[in-house]
Amino acid sequence: MRQANGPVEIEACQRLRYRVFYEELGATPMGDMAESRMDYDRFDVICDHLVVVRRGTSAEGDKIRVVDGELIGTYRLLRQDVAEANGGFYTQGEFDIAPLLSAHPQLRFLELGRSCVLKPFRTKPVVELLWQGIWNYVRAHDMQVMLGCASLEGTNPDEHALSLSFLAQASAPDEWNVRAHADRRVEMRRLPSGRIDQRQALRRLPPLMKGYLRLGCFIGDGAVVDRQFNTIDVLIILPVSAINARYFAHFGAPND
Repeated sequence: MRQANGPVEIEACQRLRYRVFYEELGATPMGDMAESRMDYDRFDVICDHLVVVRRGTSAEGDKIRVVDGELIGTYRLLRQDVAEANGGFYTQGEFDIAPLLSAHPQLRFLELGRSCVLKPFRTKPVVELLWQGIWNYVRAHDMQVMLGCASLEGTNPDEHALSLSFLAQASAPDEWNVRAHADRRVEMRRLPSGRIDQRQALRRLPPLMKGYLRLGCFIGDGAVVDRQFNTIDVLIILPVSAINARYFAHFGAPND
C-alpha cells in the first residue's frame, strides 16, 4: 500500500476503476470513457490516490501494471483545504455537507471516494491494507474527520431494504448529522425495527462498509441513487474521536 506517484499511476487507477465500475458493475460511461476505458472526473487531478500493489506478478494477460507490480486496488483522498480551493467536495453533489463543515470549523475533514478493488482480491486482508493506508494518511496530514459515500450495488432501494434499514440504525447524532439533498433523498428506514435481522444485514454489506461500522462510523440521513454508477449511496461520517481505541494498537494511535 502506497500513494500513487505521478500522472501515469493516476491513469492506472482510472483504468482499474473503469474495469470494476463499468465493465463489472454496470456503470454508464460518460464522454469518451468507453473509448479510453478510464473512469475520470475533475477531482482526480486535485486528489491523492492510494494504490494496493500485488508485487512479483508477471505482465501476462490484461493486468494493470505499475512500476512495482500489478495494481489491484485504489482509493481517492481529498483534503478539505484542497477541496475548498477547488470548488468543494465531490460528496456535496449528493449530500448537504455544508452545514456539517460550518458546524465544525476547528476540524479538518478528509473525503474518501472511488474505493475500488479487483473482485478476486476483495478480502479482509486487502480491506485492512486500504484502511491502513487511509489511517497513515490521516496521521500524516493530521486529519480529524473522514467522510464519503459508500455504495450498495444496484439502483432499486427495495432490493436493499434490509441493508438500508440496518444502516439507518447507525444514524449520526445531531452534531454530525448530514441529510441527502431533498431532490435526491431515498428513505433508508424501509423495514420495521423488529424485522431487521442484524447478522444477515451485516453479512450483505460490502467489506469496506462493514469495516467502517466496526470502527464506529455514523451514517447520514437518507440514501441517494446514483444511476451513472448503478449504486445506492449512503454517507459515512467517521470522526477520529469516535474510533474505538482498541484499533490503535494495530493501526497506530492518532496524533495528539
